[in-house]
Amino acid sequence: MTASAPQSARADILVVNSQVVRGAVGGRIASFALERLGHRVWFLPTVLLPWHPGQGRGERHVADDVTFSALVDDLIGADTLSNIGAVVSGYLGSAAQAGNIARLVAAVRKDNPQALYVCDPVSGDRAGLYVAEETATALRDSLLPEADIATPNLYELEWMSGRSVTTETDAISAARSLGPARVLVTSAPAMRRNSVSNLLVSDRAAIAAEHGAIADAPNGTGDLMAALFTANLLAGQPDEAALKRSAASVFELVARSVKRGARDLLISYEQAALVQPMALVSSRRVMVAPIRA
Repeated sequence: MTASAPQSARADILVVNSQVVRGAVGGRIASFALERLGHRVWFLPTVLLPWHPGQGRGERHVADDVTFSALVDDLIGADTLSNIGAVVSGYLGSAAQAGNIARLVAAVRKDNPQALYVCDPVSGDRAGLYVAEETATALRDSLLPEADIATPNLYELEWMSGRSVTTETDAISAARSLGPARVLVTSAPAMRRNSVSNLLVSDRAAIAAEHGAIADAPNGTGDLMAALFTANLLAGQPDEAALKRSAASVFELVARSVKRGARDLLISYEQAALVQPMALVSSRRVMVAPIRA
């Protein structure tokens, strides 16, 4: 008989992402945010870094494939696996990790068929791919097909879909081609100038949440958005409310961090933005034709 979580507890969330020693990116920022919102977090690191690579050169430590696979085997055998309500994966340390993550997602779903799998296909930005092409390919071919929700940035959307995206309509079409039932594009083309758009696309609808752009935003916003959107959905919020609230938290945290002159998101100092964001974010439903069966 498996152990179960207390009835009053929020679902556990399994985060599979990078670990930095200093800073607020990857699994570190995702875990903090989710724990602040009341979730117990299982954290499986895919790589160990001293800090975000954009802040200077540092050694990159990745567990060998045998070790990573054995760790996944241990998690699959956990007697509390059914407590996990969502898996959120991000940066991979190697292409081989994708298959093991897919095994882990399948095991979670076996024990809890209602569990969500959110795949953030972290692989590149406007400068191009910053992971090996085989790793990006593994994300596309092994993990995206298993995901309930994907959260690519604009570059990742283009790379994963093989399409050029210059308009909101392009983004919707590309998002629908990826496979997951819902795709949240975290840097979609915005309707307003000097704005950032978070575009949530399903087979029947598209919703855009827009806010002002902030120059020199710290890294980690994509990791944070994926985590917050997952938590807000698990809290029972409808798609539009979850999208708008998540975008407001990220926007507020970025604005407050930049105002303090920080190069990292000051998530511990400004954690109130996670719980009760005050930033203004507009949302609108984009008029697009649903996909017909």
